[in-house]
Amino acid sequence: MDGKHIVWMLMLPILVLLGGTETTESLIDLKNIEGKLVFYQMEGNATYVRDRGELASDVPTETMFELFDPQKNFSSAKFTYTWDLGNGQVINGTEPVVRYYYPESGNYTMWLKVGANVTKYSPPVTKVYSTEVQVLDAIKNIELKGPSEYEVSQDASLIFHVDGSPPLWVCWRFLPNCMPDVTEGCTLTMLYDNMLKLNLTFASAGYHCLDISVRNEISKLQTSFSLYVRRNNGAQIFFILSCAAILVATFSFITVIACHPHLHSKLKIAASSNAVFLKNKESDGQSLILLKLSNIEKAEKEPLLLQYGTQGRS
Repeated sequence: MDGKHIVWMLMLPILVLLGGTETTESLIDLKNIEGKLVFYQMEGNATYVRDRGELASDVPTETMFELFDPQKNFSSAKFTYTWDLGNGQVINGTEPVVRYYYPESGNYTMWLKVGANVTKYSPPVTKVYSTEVQVLDAIKNIELKGPSEYEVSQDASLIFHVDGSPPLWVCWRFLPNCMPDVTEGCTLTMLYDNMLKLNLTFASAGYHCLDISVRNEISKLQTSFSLYVRRNNGAQIFFILSCAAILVATFSFITVIACHPHLHSKLKIAASSNAVFLKNKESDGQSLILLKLSNIEKAEKEPLLLQYGTQGRS
C-alpha cells in the first residue's frame, strides 16, 4: 500500500466527522431558531398590519412567517409550511405566506408547522408555532331606528344600531343648525352591545346635525345625521292663550281704574242725600242741632254729629 492510500484512509473518518458535526450544528440551529407570525389585511388600496392577532371578518388576509436567521444558516434549506387556521381549514405550501379570510367572527387558534430540509441525507426538522386569533366584524353601517323629525321642547330618545363587533367606542356631538364648533369636543361613550341610545331635548326649530364616530379594535366609521325639528302646535296655542289672558286682564284693570273716580263721587252724593238736620229747643236758651244719616239697607238711624251751640235771645 502506497503512501497516498494511507493518507486518504486517515482523512476519511475526519471528513465524515466534520460532515456529521455540520449537520448536527444545523439541526441544533434550526431547533433554536426564532420566528413570528405577522398578519396583513387589505381593504381597497389600503393594507393594515394586524400584529396583535385581531382580524376583521370577511376581509382578504395574508399571514407571513418571518424567520429569524441572522447567521444565514438556513439560506439553502428547503422549507415546507402547514397552516391550520383553526376553523377546519388546512393549507399546505412551500412559501412562508398564506392567503385566506375568516367568513365569521369568533376566536380561533392558528397553528403553523414549519419543516426544513437542511441536507439531502438528513431527515427534515420541524417546528410548531401557534397564536390566538380574534376575528371581529368591521363597522360598516350606523342606522337610526326611529323618525328623523321631532318637536321643540320634546324629550326625544334616539336609538342607533351599529353593526360592528363590540366593544365599541362612540364619540358623538349635537350641532344646532348644523353649524360646526371646533371649540367643543364630543361625548365619549363605550358600548358592550350594538345599540346606542341618546336622550335629547330640542330647544329650537330647524335642521340640526348629529355627528357620530364609532370604532372598535379593527375598524372605524364616522357619519352624520340630519334631524328636522318643528315648532310645537300645542305650545303655540298655549302661548297665544296666555298672551290673550294677559291682555284681557290688563284692559280690565285699566277700565276699573278709569271708572273709579266717577263711582266714588256717586257714593258721596248718595250718602249726603240721606242726611237730615234737626233742631230742638231746650231750656236755658240752648239749641240742639242733630245730624242724622239713615242707612237704607239696614233701616237704622244713628246720630253722627252732635253740635251744641248758644242761641241768641230775640
